Amino acid sequence: MTVARISEFTSDRARVRFLDAYERTRRRVWPADAVAADLRTSFGRTRVYRWGAGAATPFVLLPGAGGNALSWHPHVRRLGRDRPVIAVDPVGEPGCSVQSLPLDGGRDWARWLSEVLDGMGVDRAYLVGSSFGGWVGVQYSRHAPGRVAGLLLLDPAGFGKVNGRFLAWVVLGGLVGLAPAPVRRGAARLLRNATLRDDDLMGLARATFGFRRRHPVPPALTDDELRDLAVPVLALLGQRSQLYDARSVADRITSLVPGARSEVVPGAGHDLPLSHPDLVADRAADLATATPPHTSAP
Repeated sequence: MTVARISEFTSDRARVRFLDAYERTRRRVWPADAVAADLRTSFGRTRVYRWGAGAATPFVLLPGAGGNALSWHPHVRRLGRDRPVIAVDPVGEPGCSVQSLPLDGGRDWARWLSEVLDGMGVDRAYLVGSSFGGWVGVQYSRHAPGRVAGLLLLDPAGFGKVNGRFLAWVVLGGLVGLAPAPVRRGAARLLRNATLRDDDLMGLARATFGFRRRHPVPPALTDDELRDLAVPVLALLGQRSQLYDARSVADRITSLVPGARSEVVPGAGHDLPLSHPDLVADRAADLATATPPHTSAP
């Protein structure tokens, strides 16, 4: 069993280098009028950004492993057309959050996200989770279903063991990310890794080499855990996902999760959020439109 530990930068110099790159990227890609907040949680200080006005139930964006709020820059304006958007730098990931305690399992992640939403004054939200963020969204939906208006899963983690094919894809993407920009962009399609085309995110990714991520690999979700999900679920999976057989996962979700819908996106890989940002925004809007209004019990 893997023991949860605290993620951190390898040195003060690595931290300063990353935060400088983060701030430069934020200024280039993020809405200038987004409101930033640093929230105290039991597991450390958490940076969040809120963009968009109105009182509608917000979207909360949860990135994949090694990601942060800025990875959602192609989506935030689209998703914020009709409701507020809250993007999160999870603790223990390279970002502006600072982890102080390990998170050991789904219950801890659910507690962390509850405290984040409490700090933002949010009672209920639509969760949009990519990869590891999808697994976090599932855990929160299991432990606090009354606070989840709907859950959009984007090629989520937690549906089997991480295989060698996926690890090779991650390593190869990291190596190609060091290549000159024309080579990197040219390899993006071959590897089905749209991040390699994003010059802003790739500049930030190179600065993460001085960060040691120590979250354990999420355990596979059991059939009983999926059956217990009592929130509206829509899953988008890349047909060519490097993580698993997308059709099998889609069928499992729709057969076990009450009322869930799933869609396998032709030609897409695990890079689905960046390769198909318009589709992600459309399906998030579909989920919000299809969800009945929340009413309190008498």
